[in-house]
Amino acid sequence: MEQEIKLTQYSHGAGCGCKIAPNVLEEIISTSIAMPDNDKLLVGNHSKDDAAVYDLGDGKAMISTTDFFMPIVDDPFEFGRIASANAISDVYAMGGNPVLAIAILGWPINILSTDVARRVIEGAQSICLEAGIPLGGGHSIDAPEPIFGLAVSGLVQIDHLKTNNAAREGDLLYLTKPLGVGILTTAEKKGILQNDHKGIAARQMMQLNKIGYRMGSVKGVHAMTDVTGFGLLGHLTEMAEGSQLCAEVHHEKVPRIIPDLDYYLAQKSIPGGTGRNLKAYGHKVRFASQVDEALVQAVLADPQTSGGLLIAVAPENRSEVESVFKAHGMDAFVEPIGKMSTYQNDGTFIVVK
Repeated sequence: MEQEIKLTQYSHGAGCGCKIAPNVLEEIISTSIAMPDNDKLLVGNHSKDDAAVYDLGDGKAMISTTDFFMPIVDDPFEFGRIASANAISDVYAMGGNPVLAIAILGWPINILSTDVARRVIEGAQSICLEAGIPLGGGHSIDAPEPIFGLAVSGLVQIDHLKTNNAAREGDLLYLTKPLGVGILTTAEKKGILQNDHKGIAARQMMQLNKIGYRMGSVKGVHAMTDVTGFGLLGHLTEMAEGSQLCAEVHHEKVPRIIPDLDYYLAQKSIPGGTGRNLKAYGHKVRFASQVDEALVQAVLADPQTSGGLLIAVAPENRSEVESVFKAHGMDAFVEPIGKMSTYQNDGTFIVVK
């Protein structure tokens, strides 16, 4: 491409930071129209899971999901890869295997050329190739801002299906990607990202969460979800609340995308989505007295795009899960970041220590 394109200047939001805040979303989906029960719909709106799941009647189920957003990086090829990895992640997060993707494209035709849009599609195709699935078509509209994502279908053995509301007391919590994507991408947009840190966030966001499919076969994995726009605290709140438990998080064990995130936090490199997240669920989180609450919550509530998997594992299956991590070259994530404990009926679903 002859001229440099900066996609992020054409959108008001970025990546999963575009997501509507969880409390606002709750108002939207709480309609007065009662849908009839369908015994084939194993997972639907009754939970806050990553995708819908439909029983195919042969011991298998179909996973159906969609995810799309505005650019979080300037490079169109990388934007297509990131948006696609993020959408496919919903299938992995339920223990499934993706089988088919359909593209969703909104494009400001009079502002950005078709060549740029084609690069986005090529990025999506490259990720679908990595996932071993076809990109089988899609739908496009002329839109005021660039938007891209996928609708993805997957398959799962029903006894391998993982949801986000089935954690059990004593389960250990694992996170498969570090936090801080939103902080780094905000720093880049503000023009303060150090040269050594350029490209780190994009490379992480383009990583597929394939390990989720392998986790589906581990019986001791009781609950699983991916960490995206609501941040670790938001998605963990959904897990804890849905499971009627409390989550204890040791913030020093939570992996960070770079060691010196505090450098950017000191320069107010905090996405707008962080504040929206905390406003939505901050009252359900309690910080121990020795924790620097402002700094820690800025990391734990940081909106992630194509983030890692959050996995609740029975203690007796710890060695099995950690062996899978090591076999996939993920030795850095074998340390649990916390555990699930009894809910004290006080409105607090997460305790940060």
